[in-house]
Amino acid sequence: MRRFKFETPEGHMTALEFGDPAKRLAALWLHATGFNAMTYQSLLAPLGLRTKIHALDLRGHGRTQLPTNPRKMKSWNQHRDDVIAFLEREAPANKVVLGGHSMGATVALLAAAARPEKVAGLVLADPVILKPSAYRWAHLMPFVTHKSPMVTQAKRRRADFGSPDEVYEAYKTREAFKNWREPFLNDYILDGFDRTDQGEPDAEEQTWSLLCRPEFEAATFAAQRNRPWRALSIVRKKKIPITVLRPTDDSVMTDKVTDRLTRKVPAAIVKDCPNTGHFLPMEAPYAVRDQLSHFISILIEGMDETETNPMRRSLQP
Repeated sequence: MRRFKFETPEGHMTALEFGDPAKRLAALWLHATGFNAMTYQSLLAPLGLRTKIHALDLRGHGRTQLPTNPRKMKSWNQHRDDVIAFLEREAPANKVVLGGHSMGATVALLAAAARPEKVAGLVLADPVILKPSAYRWAHLMPFVTHKSPMVTQAKRRRADFGSPDEVYEAYKTREAFKNWREPFLNDYILDGFDRTDQGEPDAEEQTWSLLCRPEFEAATFAAQRNRPWRALSIVRKKKIPITVLRPTDDSVMTDKVTDRLTRKVPAAIVKDCPNTGHFLPMEAPYAVRDQLSHFISILIEGMDETETNPMRRSLQP
């Protein structure tokens, strides 16, 4: 694995690379709100043994340094545009598999709709796709989304700690992280926090701060003027293969939304991941890795479906 920077007129984005730098980029992975590329390194690293994979720190997250004004965060189109700029530089002449978790999955979908010629397939882990009426309200009355529980919780998030060990001790007992496998939490902390005091390296008192600031995380949760249903229409029209990995517990996508998605894109595959919640990549990383591997095999490397593990349709009844 290597870390590298992607320079832009506004600043730089940071990404992780797994695999042979000389190979063409096969897949790009996008993280969830509040997280970072490093969080998923143990999931992605094995794929680097056969091809080249990138994972990107989105604006306001991880080690990426681009302007972040919470008041200007109205939708995830800014993230979409950053991803497109990244693809244009890192994969100028080839398609890639786009994958992501939660917000990252939705951003991948939006990017595929905006630049379908750059995307070979989509692997979406519990994407944030709400019922259509939610987006109509977000456009007509955007202040409503600022009152959601996720926004309120993000605003109250503790931003500063005394050390990475203190962060780990504070996070490991939280309900959201109880089913995470090793080393996801440690990897999240590695690029989720940085030392911000000006003391000596071995000072007894230190300050380690969230790199995704609570006010920006809250604004990101509230920024729901997105158009994922329009994006799904374009993905269907362009015949971009899409697989949705859906947890069986507390999925962002309700049963009604899932039914609507499969009616709108009949070729889409929805795979239920038993005994997982919204953090399914951290709880069942093999499910996400296997699906990425499958799409890389058939869509990038040109293998026949019969040469890879079979996919099972598991559409909701």
